[in-house]
Amino acid sequence: MRAVVQRVSEASVLVDGKIAGSIGPGVCVLLGVAQGDTAQDAEWMATKTVELRIFEDADGKMNRSLLDTGGELLAVSQFTLLGDAQRGRRPAFTAAAPPAEAEPLYRRFCDLCRERGVRVAEGVFRATMQVRIVNEGPVTLLLDSRRPTGGG
Repeated sequence: MRAVVQRVSEASVLVDGKIAGSIGPGVCVLLGVAQGDTAQDAEWMATKTVELRIFEDADGKMNRSLLDTGGELLAVSQFTLLGDAQRGRRPAFTAAAPPAEAEPLYRRFCDLCRERGVRVAEGVFRATMQVRIVNEGPVTLLLDSRRPTGGG
């Protein structure tokens, strides 16, 4: 599972000109599900996302998590995060899980974040969406459940 996590002051997703989901301060998560991903990947990604200390404390240090701040999360499915553009000019998406496998894991990620007490708004799976993000900081992180980074 691969994600782009952005700290935002607000974010929204529109489908057919109508708001499908919107949040105030928190994180926008663009989430791609890879072939072979499991519930364990969704668990790792949800835990990592809500516990990431990317919000400033009283001293201006990034020491607070989404859970600490009471921030919200906007989840947007995005299979193109699994695109491979190493060769040629057209990306290959063969690493992305097929929709029938990806959707339950995307939903599991959202449910796990909710279970941890985070308000989660969502885009529409497989829809063409317009995502509006006001990146705060800017703070943008790339997460991959198959290549966890070291540290806390």
